[in-house]
Amino acid sequence: MASASLVLEDDSTLSKLDLLLIKLEQFMALLSGLAVFSLMLLAVYSVSGRNFANAPLPGYVDWIEQAMPLISFMGVSYVMREGAHIRMDILVGQLRGRALYLAELITTCAVLILMILLVWGTWAHFQRSFDFGAPMWSRDSSMDIALPLWPAKLLAPVAFFVLCLRLCLQVWAYGRGVLTGQTVAVPLIADAAKQAQMEADQLKEQS
Repeated sequence: MASASLVLEDDSTLSKLDLLLIKLEQFMALLSGLAVFSLMLLAVYSVSGRNFANAPLPGYVDWIEQAMPLISFMGVSYVMREGAHIRMDILVGQLRGRALYLAELITTCAVLILMILLVWGTWAHFQRSFDFGAPMWSRDSSMDIALPLWPAKLLAPVAFFVLCLRLCLQVWAYGRGVLTGQTVAVPLIADAAKQAQMEADQLKEQS
């Protein structure tokens, strides 16, 4: 489905940094999609083994736990860049120009502060799990087949750090918008007609 927003580009340093970061974000979103696909294959294997050989996949729940951070967090920065997160824009959608950029700047700064705190908290959570001196470098493991949990715990601060980079670019972009009245590298709200046109164009590309 087409995004509900547009992201403008130009030759500025801000736009170039945006295009560099989006490559990383797309790669992380791809990993998230592959994790979903892998869980589907694991489910087929586990159910088939249970039904036909009375031998389901050992540690199926453990593997799901390991994949959940991939599914939940790795695509969050990409979605932020595209403006596809669920949001209430009844008020903001009525704003235009500098007033819109100012409102977005304030809310983006608030989100950035929250994400910095989450990076700090999730990194501390990872450090409590990771230990070079422990078997498989882990102080804790899953309950069934004893998978080390630190890789899954590391994904959260990594994904949140990339999101912080995206938010810093957006703070820069909205600040530029407040000063000049124009900006790039941020999602601009599209009206219903534009959204419909974007979805139609995407369907044409897929056909």
